[in-house]
Amino acid sequence: MTGMNSILKQSKAQWAFGLLLTGSMVLGYGCQSPNTGSGDEQPSRRTSETVTQQNEDITASRSNAITRAVSKASPAVVNITVTSVVQRRRSIVEDEFFRFFNRFNVPQEVTSIGSGFIISETGRVVTNQHVVGDSPTSVTVTLPSGEAFEASVLGSDQLTDLALLQMEGDTTFPYVSFSESDDVEVGEWAIALGNPFGLFELGDPTVTVGVVSAKNRDFRPDPSNPRVYIDMIQTDAAINRGNSGGPLLNSLGEVIGINTFIFTGGTGSGSVGLGFAIPSSRVQLILEQLANTGRVEYDFDLGMRTRSMTEALVVRYNLPYIQGLLVTEINRSGPAFDAGLMPGDIILQIGENRVVNNLHGSALLRQFSAGDSVDMMLLRGGERYETTVALRPRVEPTP
Repeated sequence: MTGMNSILKQSKAQWAFGLLLTGSMVLGYGCQSPNTGSGDEQPSRRTSETVTQQNEDITASRSNAITRAVSKASPAVVNITVTSVVQRRRSIVEDEFFRFFNRFNVPQEVTSIGSGFIISETGRVVTNQHVVGDSPTSVTVTLPSGEAFEASVLGSDQLTDLALLQMEGDTTFPYVSFSESDDVEVGEWAIALGNPFGLFELGDPTVTVGVVSAKNRDFRPDPSNPRVYIDMIQTDAAINRGNSGGPLLNSLGEVIGINTFIFTGGTGSGSVGLGFAIPSSRVQLILEQLANTGRVEYDFDLGMRTRSMTEALVVRYNLPYIQGLLVTEINRSGPAFDAGLMPGDIILQIGENRVVNNLHGSALLRQFSAGDSVDMMLLRGGERYETTVALRPRVEPTP
């Protein structure tokens, strides 16, 4: 009995100790409950802060040189709507009465669109000459904000395909700045802004991005058109109808050229990655003359007259079959005579460019002014010669 009582007493003691230990654990758990909850909230707060920081990092990474350039230049890119009157021929199926009493062409009002950009806070706008045409009856310039202003044509030049407009509004306009196109590097970013196909008459311009594919490209896209493009910038940034006149930007948001035309290679009228822009250095030179006189003219006189080499001239005068300019007259008091040019010479090259015809030669000479020297390559008697013509200021005849 004594042994049995001892065992029972030991069991009761162990049971009591276990109960006490369990109670203390329960009590301890209850006391620690608030601290444990605080521990659960701390990781949650850290997770939220991490997600917020990640979102901020992503947002910051979306802003790059291109987006900054677009944001900087977009307010100055405009939509241009031009109204003009053209003469339309009557259809052969029209009523005989009208055909008899009105045999002349019928005037018809047409509307065309293009792009442009503002270059001064006073509201001067640059675009292509083929956007405004020869004699527009009205020109309306619409800003991305939706504000529309009537504009007048200060001057235009068909050969270089440039026009300068002046908006009629008493306000301060946003504008973009030119960069020197001579500093453009092949392979750098090229950003084209404009209004392709007139899809967005209101709102921000359409943006396409590519690179400068090449420089110094010469083109005469239409053999029936006298317009010649010299030293063009080539880009693979998509340029489509309606982009004409819009700016081509570098990654700093500066204008390196004016989007002008695309080469489709006969595949259609859409972009195939061959777009061309007039370089800003040439644009600025022409705009200065348009602002001063409304037209482009030399401030020098070569003192000679030339004709394009043609098959008729080759056959008639037994000349070599070669492209160039045939010198027909020389002024003995002019710089061409001083440089040794003579009637019968064929000018093959002006500067570093082979010359194709008179119009091409005129376009090449647009980049020079009085005081400059022009290197020329001549063909005389089957031999090639090089000479330098020192350009003197034009002397206007006294009335």
